Amino acid sequence: MYPRHRRLAVIFSAVLASVLPLIGRAALPPSVDGQPLPSLAPMLEKVTPAVVNISTKTRVKVRDPFFDDPVFRQMFGLNGGARERVEQSLGSGVIVDAAKGYVLTNNHVVGGADDISVTLQDGRNFKGKLIGTDPETDVAVVQIQGTDLKALPLANSDQLRVGDFVVAVGDPFGLGQTATSGIVSALRRSGLGNSGYQNFIQTDASINPGNSGGALVNLRGELVGINTMIFSPSGGNVGIGFAIPTNLSSEVMQQLIAHGKVSRGTLGIDTQEITPRIAQVLGLKSSEGVVVTRVSNGSVADQADVQTGDVITAVDGKPLRNPQDLRNSEGLLPVGSSVKLTVTRGGTPRDITLKLTPEKLATLDGGKLDARLVGVTFSELPQNLRSQGVAGVQIASVAKGSRAEQSGLKQGDILLGIGNLRVTSLNTMQRLAGVNPRQLLLVVSGDEGTRYVQVL
Repeated sequence: MYPRHRRLAVIFSAVLASVLPLIGRAALPPSVDGQPLPSLAPMLEKVTPAVVNISTKTRVKVRDPFFDDPVFRQMFGLNGGARERVEQSLGSGVIVDAAKGYVLTNNHVVGGADDISVTLQDGRNFKGKLIGTDPETDVAVVQIQGTDLKALPLANSDQLRVGDFVVAVGDPFGLGQTATSGIVSALRRSGLGNSGYQNFIQTDASINPGNSGGALVNLRGELVGINTMIFSPSGGNVGIGFAIPTNLSSEVMQQLIAHGKVSRGTLGIDTQEITPRIAQVLGLKSSEGVVVTRVSNGSVADQADVQTGDVITAVDGKPLRNPQDLRNSEGLLPVGSSVKLTVTRGGTPRDITLKLTPEKLATLDGGKLDARLVGVTFSELPQNLRSQGVAGVQIASVAKGSRAEQSGLKQGDILLGIGNLRVTSLNTMQRLAGVNPRQLLLVVSGDEGTRYVQVL
């Protein structure tokens, strides 16, 4: 060995000798300065028994256009009608009342399901009873009958701060109960998904498919949110997840338990965010608040002399950042609640107290337009949909067994067009009266996306 190589070998041996004793100690030590390292295990031991797996089965009718052709049915001896397929899905839920067995979850986990199965961490399985759902907030309540259930206490989610540590617990991909940790990345996120009333907690705790309806807890093991969705271009976790705050979900839950649905009030106004250009046109000194763009005739806002062009800067003393804040205030308070608006007109602010009243929507009997629409009731779009820029007419009800129901028309669908006629209001639908087209082809939007429905 050359002298130079011999010197390198000696140096390497010396370094290796000094490193080897440390390799065995590369893992975290059990304690530092005599104090044990913190662990989430004690907290999770209390939390995980309250987090459940939810599996659902939904029977979906599948129509084949050939079955609608009487000649085709006669040729092949088919009875016609719709066939069925069974769709299965997995999600999570959180027991929030052990005595009554109430489980809080997402509407998109259990909404429309025919069978709901709830499995606890200890392996026990229960048939779930759907108490109620609220698509507008994506909240649902399921009830199970069991003994020795464990429930999570609800925290005041308004006290959360960006940077607080949180843990997400659920059943991602159906693998089994899983816990992931992170921090609160942002608060009061809105403009996400399809739900109308939004005030999301954003977290970088890993949330994946199957986590929906699971628990987001603080380090005390208290429920601060219901995990509901992720932002992901690829479909996997990228560290941007969202949860419904408990203050929002618990308010909705109380109404679902009491009434089976959520009754929402309205002030009768539409608003728009104030851009610098709008502020300049209206002669405003700042872009704070929202500007009133529409006041419904006879609404409580109309009776209180709220006018188009007024600027609303606060609700119940809380500053308004955008129209979503106002929609949340309307949609998350029970009917009959009082709301104090701080309104600025001509540079002069004043407080107006209004009482939320049920939204009255004009309706139209489909049977008066066409005999094939007997049993269908159309209505104006509610304010929360109009505020999202949705145009059309809502299908308020569809009678069971009617021609429209058999053709695939569903309650809650939004009618966008009839043939080549674009539908933007009930008034435009009146043009159909007396026309009686040979083929009644409707363009509707709903849970299945935008589709054609031919009513025979």
